[in-house]
Amino acid sequence: MNLPLQSIRVLDLSRLLPGPYCTMFLADFGAEVIKIEQPNLGDYTRWEEPKVGSDSAIFTSLNRNKKSVTLNLKSEEGKEIFIELVKTADVLVESFRPGVMDRLGLGYESLKVINPGLIYCAITGYGYTGPYVNLPGHDINYLSYAGLLDLLGERNRKPFSPAVQIADIGGGSLMAVIGILMAINARNNNGKGQFVDISMMDGVVSWMQTILPNFLATNILPKRGELTLSGAKACYEVYQTSDQRYLSVGALEEKFWVEFCKGIEREDLIKFLNAPQEKQDELKIEIGNVIQRKTLEEWLDIFDNYDTCVAPVLTFEEMLEDPQIKNRQMIQEVPGIDGKHIGIPIKLSDTPGSIRSKAPQLGEHNIEIFKELGVVKVEK
Repeated sequence: MNLPLQSIRVLDLSRLLPGPYCTMFLADFGAEVIKIEQPNLGDYTRWEEPKVGSDSAIFTSLNRNKKSVTLNLKSEEGKEIFIELVKTADVLVESFRPGVMDRLGLGYESLKVINPGLIYCAITGYGYTGPYVNLPGHDINYLSYAGLLDLLGERNRKPFSPAVQIADIGGGSLMAVIGILMAINARNNNGKGQFVDISMMDGVVSWMQTILPNFLATNILPKRGELTLSGAKACYEVYQTSDQRYLSVGALEEKFWVEFCKGIEREDLIKFLNAPQEKQDELKIEIGNVIQRKTLEEWLDIFDNYDTCVAPVLTFEEMLEDPQIKNRQMIQEVPGIDGKHIGIPIKLSDTPGSIRSKAPQLGEHNIEIFKELGVVKVEK
């Protein structure tokens, strides 16, 4: 199969979520991703529960299509072997705190001398510059500093942490993929590698395109639960049905709001689409009372006849059976690879990505990779 990144070799020193999710995309589209793991321990996510075979479900998902070698980068032998690998690599991805690789003598400034074409991507919480360089952090902290966490949740209640890692994935992993691909393209033009500095906090700030520009223009501080797309308007809300299920409504545009009001037989509400907040709160109560009169299935049958933006709030179990999810192959069962797998969201017509191999066992490819390098003695 012709894959767009099949000539690219990636050394992945990252662990947990942001780095492995980034390199998963590269591997799905053909890059040879070699995980460099600590002997005996490896990527910490291997040991989480539940397990799929000998490794965790999350590790199995994030590390498909990759290879694994074990190296102790604190030993001279490990460093020497790693340097030989760097000579063969196009991309290096790591997610240590700034300075860790430098202290090992393996930072970008050292490695670019060995391989001037190397693209070195560091995914960190706050980036390689600024007063927060050495601060520890997790997703919730990056959301906090970016100002996003303050806006998540209901009015007059405390902020809530989202169920998915916005900073780790949106601010870190995906920004890293984009940065790496741009650096590869630049190298195709000038022959030079470069340092890709990805801050998860920076990424979150960049995500707030529907909120932050308005504040920058007006200096009016947005409030939790009063944003158009986060709790302010009755046309963009979640309502409970009579069978204790939920219906999401996204009828922001007037044409969709008109159809929604027709569907609930309350055309008298059409004129209040952009009413003040006090009226919006009243509308939510009125609409909520209407929605509670029928089951979720009954409402879905009704709205089949109206061109408006409504959807059932599905559980994972229901999502797996959803016809759109099936059509887009977002959950896949791959011959020869046990279990169900999250599919590939980027659809290329001529060179699509694919799930070709399961996640590697710790050090599974030591012999293959070290033999290629001409390494005879391999540390245990």
